[in-house]
Amino acid sequence: MKGIMKYGLATVAAVLLSACGSSSDDESTVVLPELITEVRVHHTVADAPNVNVLVNGGAAVEDAGFGASSTVLELDAGTYSLQVDAILADGSTATVIGPVNDTLAANTRYEILAIGKVADETIQPLIITNLNSEIADGNARLQVVHAAPDAPLVDIYLTAPDADLSASSPAATLAFSDFTGQVEVPAGDYQVRITPAGDPATVVFDSGTLPLTAGADLIVSAVTNTKAGDSPVMLQVADGSGASIVTDINAGADVRIVHSSADAPTVDFVADGDMPATLATLSFGQFTDYLNVADGDYLIDVIVNGTTTVALNDIPLSLAQGEIYSVYAIGSAGDGSLTAGVLTPDTRRIATEAKLQAVHASPTAGDVDIYVTATDDITSATPAFTAVPFTTENGPASTGYVSLMPGDYYVTITPTGTKDAAIGPELVTLEGNGIYTAVAVDAVGGGVPLNVIAMDDFATVD
Repeated sequence: MKGIMKYGLATVAAVLLSACGSSSDDESTVVLPELITEVRVHHTVADAPNVNVLVNGGAAVEDAGFGASSTVLELDAGTYSLQVDAILADGSTATVIGPVNDTLAANTRYEILAIGKVADETIQPLIITNLNSEIADGNARLQVVHAAPDAPLVDIYLTAPDADLSASSPAATLAFSDFTGQVEVPAGDYQVRITPAGDPATVVFDSGTLPLTAGADLIVSAVTNTKAGDSPVMLQVADGSGASIVTDINAGADVRIVHSSADAPTVDFVADGDMPATLATLSFGQFTDYLNVADGDYLIDVIVNGTTTVALNDIPLSLAQGEIYSVYAIGSAGDGSLTAGVLTPDTRRIATEAKLQAVHASPTAGDVDIYVTATDDITSATPAFTAVPFTTENGPASTGYVSLMPGDYYVTITPTGTKDAAIGPELVTLEGNGIYTAVAVDAVGGGVPLNVIAMDDFATVD
């Protein structure tokens, strides 16, 4: 998001005062202070696309994503037209808030949050007003907002690390769209825990140790969890220079395992450490749901099912707290190129668009072009992706998630530089809020005809 910006700053003119009957030598200049207001913008709507924030019709904040907060925008005090435009998948925009005229007072900071959900048309602005004031030396200041529309009435505790909640009082009890006043606390280490209201024994979010530095001026918003784990919320912490996301310390990591090696037998995926000993037993073309496991560093073995034969040994796998991964068995067992690779899928759903990912896991295909078109005729079409390679380094090659307007599309995969379809044209219907992954693979045993492993919201892809 943009840094500090100033809009319509007409400097207050110097006022020249002269004593009645005095000469010009007696004239003096008095400069009045500028009347400045401050605005900070926060995107807290989990199912919304990136947005532009307009002030008097001009872009003040551009292409802000969920979980982002702007730096402080300085404006002359006065009346402004404020507007939020959603950026749609085709590059067009749709106004979702405003334009509304608001009078912004001097010496005041306005925290403007977009809250609610696009899917049920409840998105709205939440404006929090605070007078500008200094933070006492050695203190940090924070203000907490409940911006998670599906979370119920909650108690929020701010304590020393590992304090007994049964002997503590909540710092606040908040329903969706509620917020606290500004609270100053001595700088130091704290722990934020959230429970259902009146139930300190049931912790649904735990920040772990959270350092608060002297002079920090924070807006802490509980927002919908779009990362790993079972917690309904995560924290969006805005510090004036942007925002960071704090996930539940117990979130672990979500891992999906995909068997995409056409000539490899049914195998067991076995992990050391705190994971279950056997994560999954899969045949070619099969994949798991997302499995929640402890974050950390692991070694993965792939063992031929029903035997002690090790197909892959000690494949390192590092899983970060709150993150989401897909682990692919890829390559060929026959030529010794079988390996495992990792992709990091984007599982946040956006109501206004569909997300489509293509993964190249076919050793036979070589480099491919991928077309996503309105008809099945690609004669004059330009590929959406060109020369996508087959590779086993750092995971299989992926297009990443492409944002598309909901609708019907034909997906065609050809050898690079040709119009000869190796897969497709396949008609797919992509819906808003949907996530779709198609993995190009060899036929069973290897070679052609090529096939597709359809994952996420795809019902079938033949």
